[in-house]
Amino acid sequence: MAFDIDMIKEVYASMAERVDKARELTGKPLTLSEKILYSHLWNGNPTKSFTRGKDYVDFAPDRIACQDATAQMALLQFMHAGKPKVAVPTTVHCDHLIQAKVGASADLKRANETSNEVFDFLESVSNKYGIGFWKPGAGIIHQVVLENYAFPGGMMIGTDSHTVNAGGLGMVAIGVGGADAVDVMAGMPWELKFPKLIGVKLTGKLSGWTAPKDVVLKVAGILTVKGGTGAIVEYFGEGATSMSCTGKGTICNMGAEVGATTSTFGYDESMDRYLRATDRADVADAANEVKEYLTADAEVYANPEQYFDEVIEINLSELEPHLNGPFTPDLATPISKMKEAAKKNDWPLKVEYGLIGSCTNSSYEDISRAASLAKQVSDKKLKTKSNFTITPGSEQVRYTIERDGFIDTFDKIGATVFANACGPCIGMWDRYGGNKDDQDKNTIVHSFNRNFAKRADGNPNTMAFVGSPELVTAIAISGRLDFNPLTDKLINEDGEEVMLDEPRGYELPPEGFAVEDAGYVAPAKDGSGVQIAVADTSERLQLLSPFAPWDGKNITGAKLLIKAFGKCTTDHISMAGPWLRFRGHLDNIANNTLIGGVNAYNQKTNFVKNQLTGEYGGVPDVQREYKAAGVSTVVVGDHNYGEGSSREHAAMQPRHLGVKVVLVKSFARIHETNLKKQGMLALTFANEADYDKIQEDDTFNFVDLENFAPDTPITIELVHADGSKDTIITNHTYNEGQIAWYKAGSALNLIKAQNA
Repeated sequence: MAFDIDMIKEVYASMAERVDKARELTGKPLTLSEKILYSHLWNGNPTKSFTRGKDYVDFAPDRIACQDATAQMALLQFMHAGKPKVAVPTTVHCDHLIQAKVGASADLKRANETSNEVFDFLESVSNKYGIGFWKPGAGIIHQVVLENYAFPGGMMIGTDSHTVNAGGLGMVAIGVGGADAVDVMAGMPWELKFPKLIGVKLTGKLSGWTAPKDVVLKVAGILTVKGGTGAIVEYFGEGATSMSCTGKGTICNMGAEVGATTSTFGYDESMDRYLRATDRADVADAANEVKEYLTADAEVYANPEQYFDEVIEINLSELEPHLNGPFTPDLATPISKMKEAAKKNDWPLKVEYGLIGSCTNSSYEDISRAASLAKQVSDKKLKTKSNFTITPGSEQVRYTIERDGFIDTFDKIGATVFANACGPCIGMWDRYGGNKDDQDKNTIVHSFNRNFAKRADGNPNTMAFVGSPELVTAIAISGRLDFNPLTDKLINEDGEEVMLDEPRGYELPPEGFAVEDAGYVAPAKDGSGVQIAVADTSERLQLLSPFAPWDGKNITGAKLLIKAFGKCTTDHISMAGPWLRFRGHLDNIANNTLIGGVNAYNQKTNFVKNQLTGEYGGVPDVQREYKAAGVSTVVVGDHNYGEGSSREHAAMQPRHLGVKVVLVKSFARIHETNLKKQGMLALTFANEADYDKIQEDDTFNFVDLENFAPDTPITIELVHADGSKDTIITNHTYNEGQIAWYKAGSALNLIKAQNA
């Protein structure tokens, strides 16, 4: 039986009336995305038609999911909200703080020793406030959610950008910052600009070496890392219905890499099969009663150009396996073109590591197809040329693949099975033989979702390429980046030329899923007596103090902290890896603030000018000196600033250190919202060319901030070191409610005041 089945049935009970009313108000057939959005309005039944990309709308999500690295700050904030229990079903998953080094058992044991303070804190807070808790080793949040909580037609938010994975089960699942989650936990509405819609029509059918991962790698190449910003990507067509549910999850997962609000698929038989295989026949039965409301109206898919803002068509029968990278997930290369591309770009052909698994590709189907290739190593008398690792997505998947002999198959080719956790995908990888200071370029291939510089192993010279588990396995066997398993032969131990057979696997385990201990801990029915203690001397956890409200005056005399050049993701603003240990201690983790951002004036990282002394220093050190002197500061950035993870630390850390304004060419959606929630001023250049006017010694005067209002530009006077001045115009997207957050100092301050 499913978790929260009564809540799911309530969603379905109101869906028909709400969707029918929305169809009447809009006067047109509806996409699946619109059906889910209109059926989850905070005020219940729709009363108006919303304009895509313009109207801010209040929603009522069905549930919340948090991973341990972001849950710490989210729950520290919720503790200040004055609520005895979360208002909607919520779960916490311990998956980020387990470093991959030796193997599953040893790594999990070490994590429980080194991070027990954090795990104990999360479990006790969960117990107190009615939150479901998944222990370390239970699995990666998104795989566990897909197996246990996701349901067709539902709306979920999660404190991780890859929450979108649940779109594989027909949800609108959206990554948010912790402050957004706190709103919903506290019984408040969740605000989102009504998304635009991108339709992806899939014709034909996948076969041979081509996998669902290749669909989204192709889409990433088309849309780029910002092409989906502000939009939901909805997949449909015969190619979509022919695909497995977990394959759909893989596609939705990597939708975060094109900046999409989320991605989703209409309910079909593959979802029904997956629900029943994961012991949720009750959800499948309930969904089947309203299934016409769990996919788009027929007219939409018949004439998609009339109903989507953009339509992409991909023929799966012609789609080729892809490798995307290095350094960005949208640099898409068909495998047949890799020889040429690698030679042209001087990418090292020797592959040091092949890594499969993660939240993106750790299903039973993925593992079984990769295992079919691993088995051929001994059958065809081959040897695996690259180091090879597997990261299962959940204890249920790990237990089942061990029972079915796949782990034994991987063991025979010398593979390492890591713990059911994020591990290398998020930089929690103590890479054997990987020197972070090594200046030599090296190549790895993986089936993860992101491949930013330093993402996996901390080495800026590691070139990471993203592919399907099947392609990664084949390349690891060959040891070469330019190996094309569709055409290329390998030399075995007998000197014979052999080719790898096409991968084969199972959509679902023929003998069903099995697990002894899934890792779930239910909360106390009454948590009022649970005590939560945070030691003043703790290096890992720190109780929060409210941010100061705005004084209502113009900001004057502000100094430039850093003008970031080029890509500046949340990894650059607040790195993960070893810094994850401080995710619950705002002051300690603030010491990594923007240390990965490239200074536009000297092309160096963590080396900026202190205008008070004229000397150069690390970004956090310089900013702390500005704060101590009572000087306001401004961060300037390029396009898609804050791309990547949903981590609100990238907004909270600059706020904590005293940064007042972030001014960029454009924002990634989640990061812009996080800045607003934390009481920061998030602005964009009205004229992007004004980015070039900002000089290293500039002082900023905000001449009309006192008139802060929706749809009203803000004027900045730039005073240069030689006394000359420039005036620039900046835009913002704050509405009245968000301006109230700014005035109060943060959204949480406003919630506390309202609760009081």
